[in-house]
Amino acid sequence: MLLRFGFFICLTTIAVQGQKVKVVEAEGVYFPGVADSNSPMHWANGKRYVYNSDGLPIRSEGVRLAGMRYARATYLLNSTVAPWWMEATYQDEDGTIYGWYHHEIYSFCEMNGDRYVGVPVIGAVISKDNGHTFRDLGIVLSDGYEPNCEAKNGYFAGGHGDFTVIVDREKKNLYFFFSVYGGPASEQGVAVARMALADRNEPSGKVWKYQDEKWESPGIAGKVTPIFTVRTPWESANADAFWGPSVHFNRELGEYVMLLNRACCAPDWPAEGIYISYNGNLENPKGWDEPERIVEGGGWYPMAVGLETGDTDKTAGSRARFFMGSDSHWELIFRKGETGVLPLPARLNRQDAETRRHKNRTFKSGPRNAAAPNALAQSKQ
Repeated sequence: MLLRFGFFICLTTIAVQGQKVKVVEAEGVYFPGVADSNSPMHWANGKRYVYNSDGLPIRSEGVRLAGMRYARATYLLNSTVAPWWMEATYQDEDGTIYGWYHHEIYSFCEMNGDRYVGVPVIGAVISKDNGHTFRDLGIVLSDGYEPNCEAKNGYFAGGHGDFTVIVDREKKNLYFFFSVYGGPASEQGVAVARMALADRNEPSGKVWKYQDEKWESPGIAGKVTPIFTVRTPWESANADAFWGPSVHFNRELGEYVMLLNRACCAPDWPAEGIYISYNGNLENPKGWDEPERIVEGGGWYPMAVGLETGDTDKTAGSRARFFMGSDSHWELIFRKGETGVLPLPARLNRQDAETRRHKNRTFKSGPRNAAAPNALAQSKQ
């Protein structure tokens, strides 16, 4: 076994019938910033740009993933929203960068022990300077339920967050895959919403959640039918749920690939594993395969990044870098129609994992956001 940054990796391999992917070790690659969320990317001027967020997005640049540098903070020009995590981007043909952020509101629950539990919402932004500064376009996804301040998962009292956004191949719709932390258990889990790409400049009221096989539930306060429903609801101390999806289109498979965390079964979201699911058609939420575990334990925010020029977190071919948070020590090898070979699972040392989570999720136990009540009130109008 090798010990790398708290991960124990057994190099023995086993065959897994019907797999389309294998996980292989690779030289370590590290993002310049702390990645306490998905880390969206785009290309411009022959370089790759990546956003890492830990309450404030940091943009870095470089051609190779191993050489990202010039890390700088990203600013909202017309908004006091804070903290915020840039979780997804879309680059228009004219270079305009559209982004979507996760924002946490702490003003509705009293301190629980040494931390506040928050309520996340999802907002939209736009940039005309290659993603250095952004203009806030407002909240586009929120739940319609009162915060459950008795929630015992350690972080959230409800809300929508920890998400990704990807455009379909026809460039007709943008699809939001997001985590649902509140409401009845039947609505908690990983859900999906969509917005017409044509509405990207004025997204308020234009995002529609998937519910009961229809795309008609409002993005603000509407109900959902999850793709993957929780096994034990998030308000429980022993919550058992998939969360934090990242999605890319894989050219080798001709399918969309979703990576997911699974939290189970204690407070503070211990990582039971990293899972993978496939779907050939974003318009069909029922088309996602039952998630299969590819890593036991692991870290938060799994993400695949394509290795060819122009590839990002949204596209990949037969090989992709496999990140967990800021770090990558692995590649994903995709093979259409073949039986895959997986390394025996990587397991994150429990003590190191808890230390890393509490360090990275500083805003989860930090001071209240004074502007938060207005933000949530607006999101529920």
